[in-house]
Amino acid sequence: MSDKKHTTSSGIEIKELYLSARPMEERPGEFPFTRGIQKDMYRGRLWTMRQYAGFSTAEESNKRYHYLLNQGTTGLSVAFDLPTQIGYDSDHEMADGEVGKVGVAIDSLKDIEILFDGIELKNITTSMTINATASSLLAMYIALAKKQGADLKQISGTIQNDILKEYAARGTYIYPPKQSMRLITDIFEFCSKEVPKWNTISISGYHIREAGSTAVQELAFTLANGKTYLKAAIDKGLDINVFAKRLSFFFNCHNNFFEEIAKFRAARRMWAKITKDLGATDEKAQMLRFHTQTGGSTLTAQQPLNNVIRVTNQAMAAVLGGTQSLHTNGYDEALSLPTEAAAKIALRTQQIIGLESGVTDTVDPLAGSFFVENLTDEVEAAAWAYIEKIDAMGGSVNAIESDYMQQEIASAAYQYQNEIENGSRISVGVNKFTQKEEGITEVFNIDDSIRKIQTQKLEQIKTERDNVAVTKALNLISDAAKTDTNLMPLIIDAVEKYATLGEIADVLRNTFGEY
Repeated sequence: MSDKKHTTSSGIEIKELYLSARPMEERPGEFPFTRGIQKDMYRGRLWTMRQYAGFSTAEESNKRYHYLLNQGTTGLSVAFDLPTQIGYDSDHEMADGEVGKVGVAIDSLKDIEILFDGIELKNITTSMTINATASSLLAMYIALAKKQGADLKQISGTIQNDILKEYAARGTYIYPPKQSMRLITDIFEFCSKEVPKWNTISISGYHIREAGSTAVQELAFTLANGKTYLKAAIDKGLDINVFAKRLSFFFNCHNNFFEEIAKFRAARRMWAKITKDLGATDEKAQMLRFHTQTGGSTLTAQQPLNNVIRVTNQAMAAVLGGTQSLHTNGYDEALSLPTEAAAKIALRTQQIIGLESGVTDTVDPLAGSFFVENLTDEVEAAAWAYIEKIDAMGGSVNAIESDYMQQEIASAAYQYQNEIENGSRISVGVNKFTQKEEGITEVFNIDDSIRKIQTQKLEQIKTERDNVAVTKALNLISDAAKTDTNLMPLIIDAVEKYATLGEIADVLRNTFGEY
């Protein structure tokens, strides 16, 4: 036997040989859903191929969306630029240098109208990666759906709306935690009545992992945050059997193939227990549904074509782990936003896995594997240990305010980087099998002229709109924010009058304060 110790990325020791697995009495589509949330999984239909895209102006992003839809994408996923994410219009001094860079710039309903020009919202599902300003972006989407004549009871999609992971790992928050949680529960309440097919939060482990966490930390912190959202909604008087059906998750998928599969299987089992313990009796309210994105931080600028293999490995793990939708990264994303060629290969990767590999022909094909079943149990046990610590602190908000999550993530990130630098962890093309010539010359750049274009649009909107009506709508939001009134109807009214994202965010800044 080898003396070398093998571990997963979370430090779980991998035995040389596994001789048993626990009895597999569980069935797919049944509590606790370890083996998947549908009885037939991908034999019924494939996961949603939801490619994340958005850059520059609404006009340019609209062209990319039509391209992706024509190439076979089955759902849209919108990336927003940083000013949009933190509530600044493109003409704000804080937006300088960032407009349209990491996503599309959205300042008002006019931009949303352009973004989805020629796309019927009733015919697609849309995911929006937005958190602090999620209420305003959802309001704009609803306003456009109304203008298109869509039935709000039928439109579907997801807003990320997960502010807790922003405090823990990512940083695009605006308001203090308590006020941010109020906005989230307002959305829960409004959508449960008015937009019942909308997923009102996508609780994100993706950004926790991108910040440097281990797989176990990603799972534990994400489910702990999910538990906090459940309790907040229950405290607001909402029925867990209703609103929990509209919660979804967003996980990362890194390179350790079997650990990632075990993470997804453990996540379903753990969430089923959490929801049941909090009173959920409807099986659909106990199901963990999740979107997966392949690991952005695993992509290398060195020998970028190697990333095609990394992305394929990660996508296969997500599929074998039972994901409901999937985004595959472009091979060139360590260098720039993905070029059209890289975006096409990323989508084709999913299509080949789904239609050529045969892994979708049976449900949970790795079930009963001695290794996978044992590893699922070990990942789950390690994640519960973290959740118990967080519960003892009083929940995720307290754990974040005391810097517990942040310190755990930072420690894991530091250890990982040390391992890369000392060579104990191999990154092909980075610290082993290196070469001078990289072979990629084309990158996708966004220039700074986008801010000027957006500023001109803003000036035109403010000239053409009824500014008295806008001021009145903003004042109503300000007054209601000081009470328990649900803010969503008022925000929708304001965006329909072409109040800007920044104007709405500023009203709430003045009332809630900044964190």
